[in-house]
Amino acid sequence: MENFFSILGGMGTMATESFIRLINHRTIATKDQDYLNYVLFNHATVPDRTAYILDRTQENPMPYLLDDVKKQNLLRPNFIVLTCNTAHYFFDKLQAATDIPILHMPREAAKELVRQQTVGKVAIFATQGSIKAGVYEKEVREQGFEVVIPDQKLQEKINYLIYHEIKESDYLNKELYYEILEEAVQRLGCEKIILGCTELSLIQEFTTDNPYPVLDAQSILADRTIEQALVARQEFLAKP
Repeated sequence: MENFFSILGGMGTMATESFIRLINHRTIATKDQDYLNYVLFNHATVPDRTAYILDRTQENPMPYLLDDVKKQNLLRPNFIVLTCNTAHYFFDKLQAATDIPILHMPREAAKELVRQQTVGKVAIFATQGSIKAGVYEKEVREQGFEVVIPDQKLQEKINYLIYHEIKESDYLNKELYYEILEEAVQRLGCEKIILGCTELSLIQEFTTDNPYPVLDAQSILADRTIEQALVARQEFLAKP
């Protein structure tokens, strides 16, 4: 296969499936050949990223991720898509291990805030590991926005939704989801809420009536993936 990108996913698997659905459904296609060429690494057994960030005695995911990048180096995709938000904690080392560009999901989300001419405070909803590592906070602040990090009580609700309801129980608890969004808007006074965890993106995918001002990082990543893949396709077809 020529002219393709690769997806480093499986963290978690259902969230990766959501990402695949997004890029397939959003690709304009009238026949099989119109869809995008890609290879999926659904590496479900990568050790928990948040567990390691919070407690360095836990198993380090980095060797697993580096091995995935080395295997993708052999395939030579046009670019790599890293679909786990928390794994962006390791982004610089992963990018240093390859000359193939890796899309940076938090960075693309921060740029989207600018595109949407966002004003006011921006809340970041993510795993405890992502929050501690500051993978979103750094990118959003660099774009000039005031960042709101959930307090402990709200973060515990977010953790429960991500880990217990969605990851463990495969339950998209819309009531709890709206409850935490309501807190960000009403109690914390936020004008925008970044969904910086793919489990939150998963529940957002199946929520059609959300009245809250969310910015779904995975959805943005899907759009940027399609854009880059189509540009690469045009360049490939234009070759003599």
